[in-house]
Amino acid sequence: MGNVESKSLSGEQQYGIRKLHTYGDSPGNSTVVKIFLTGQAILNQPLLNKGSAFTKRERELFNLCSLLPYQVNSLEEQTNRVQEQFEQLKKPILKNEMMQIIHDQNETLFYSFVLRDLKRILPIIYTPTEGEYISKYSQMFHRPRGVYLNFPESEKIEHTLIEAALQNGMTPNDIDVIVVTDSEQILGIGDQGVGGIAISTAKLVLYTAMAGINPARVLPVVLDVGTNNKDLLEDPLYLGWRHERIRGNEYDAFVDQFVGCVRTQFKRAFLHWEDFGVDNARRLLLQYRPTMSTFNDDIQGTGAVTLATLLAILKITGDTMENQKFVVFGSGTAGIGIADQIRTYLQVKKGLSQEEAAKRIWCLDRPGLLTQDMAQGGDYRITNQQRVYARHPDEIKSWGDIKTKHPQLLDVVKHVKPTVLIGCSTVPGAFTEEIVKTMAEDCENPIIFPLSNPTHLHEAKPADLFDWTDGKVFVATGSPFEPVQYKDKTYEIAECNNSFVFPGIGLGCVVCRTKHCTDQMIFAAANAISECSPSTQSKDRTRSLLPDINDARNVSIKVATAVIEQAIEQSENRHELLIEDTEKTVREFMWEPKYSEYELMQ
Repeated sequence: MGNVESKSLSGEQQYGIRKLHTYGDSPGNSTVVKIFLTGQAILNQPLLNKGSAFTKRERELFNLCSLLPYQVNSLEEQTNRVQEQFEQLKKPILKNEMMQIIHDQNETLFYSFVLRDLKRILPIIYTPTEGEYISKYSQMFHRPRGVYLNFPESEKIEHTLIEAALQNGMTPNDIDVIVVTDSEQILGIGDQGVGGIAISTAKLVLYTAMAGINPARVLPVVLDVGTNNKDLLEDPLYLGWRHERIRGNEYDAFVDQFVGCVRTQFKRAFLHWEDFGVDNARRLLLQYRPTMSTFNDDIQGTGAVTLATLLAILKITGDTMENQKFVVFGSGTAGIGIADQIRTYLQVKKGLSQEEAAKRIWCLDRPGLLTQDMAQGGDYRITNQQRVYARHPDEIKSWGDIKTKHPQLLDVVKHVKPTVLIGCSTVPGAFTEEIVKTMAEDCENPIIFPLSNPTHLHEAKPADLFDWTDGKVFVATGSPFEPVQYKDKTYEIAECNNSFVFPGIGLGCVVCRTKHCTDQMIFAAANAISECSPSTQSKDRTRSLLPDINDARNVSIKVATAVIEQAIEQSENRHELLIEDTEKTVREFMWEPKYSEYELMQ
């Protein structure tokens, strides 16, 4: 068991402030919230604003009578109104803009509407539509949300972070989750500079919607270290720092200053890294992971949801992970993250050495198959992370007639005879009919995951994969696809979406205040997701390999419970819990979008 946390000074004692409200003082919902603000000041606070749902008593008490229409609405009536407005809009980007306006006005109403049909709303408030919004961030800007840590103002990092929490009525010790990005590799659209703040915000929306993290207890952050996006630098409306990206020691010192502030001031927070570039993402995770509870979604989240999907398939086929041969096409942050998750799983769960586990994985990037001689120079130099999977040139020589300098995907499929083919390349149509048919010739249950997103960047269409494999294939994708009709059956297509993973992992780490987020916790999360798979539960391969998005909250409860139980087993929990009480504690921790009763703070 972990040690019980020691009590710290209250926010008022530590920071010399009077809190404006008690909203968010507890992680879950408070029946009564005390507020120091009155009048328009309450309506301007999205965490507190009820709009037309303020009761007559509250209107009198907080001087709101003349500021609102006479009629009092319920939350359900307000949500119905939002639904009508939403349906009138045709373009996804306009729907996204509308949702951001609601989010900036009334957070409870926003989440009430999102949770009404999460599966339908998710593509609007997250990928793919959020990517379009981020690319137009400076043109579509209405009001700031989150924390902008600007490199030219690095001396203000600690002050800025603390002030951001205090202005929301929270102290640093109240913050449960921080999502940070430097915007270098946003979704599938690359370097977006200051616009990356929107991905931090979107991720935290999912933490709340899917795992019940209280929206008052989160902090979205962008590290504005410049941008190499020429279009942004030349755009007169661009809102970020007009400078090429800072690299090297200056960059590292800036990031370290930020992390140091989180560790010393936001001691309870789970730090989530998002959309950092390939050169920095893994390096920063490895640097800070031993000292705090932190997680990189692009590396660990993508790997975990892919692992969860694989485990679900193997529970259907009865096969094992160590019997698989994995080919990963696209060896950037996501591809190597998936390879690392599989390799580490084989080491920790199956007892293989690192070398034995790595030999089951073949990774390709732009030039072709990663080989050890790439490190000796030329146009392409493999990274330290990729080098783990680089094959010895002698192995390739035994393949015979390779027509290019480096084996291409078809060459690898012919000679390796993989059972699992994973695409993270953003190369549309890379999984051709010849490649897929070649794989299926030697594989009873070909597993093919075209994971690149957004949708137009997928390596193959699921319908084609079924046709080319005579229906033998197991498919999961990186973007939403309609069910596939093949012969007399309809197959649901699972979307390998990280949102099944990181909210539950974060929830579990926050509830028991983990010292670290360990590999074993991530494996426990992946297994919990696989057990929620409709296909696994029914042994019906036409069903989805992953749970329905609308069941996300229940899945997050299972994931968080598994994470906490693993944390207790490893003595990684700072907050003392009994295993038999874990799920109950998780449920009580979760915030629900419903209005509290307001009282005037004396």
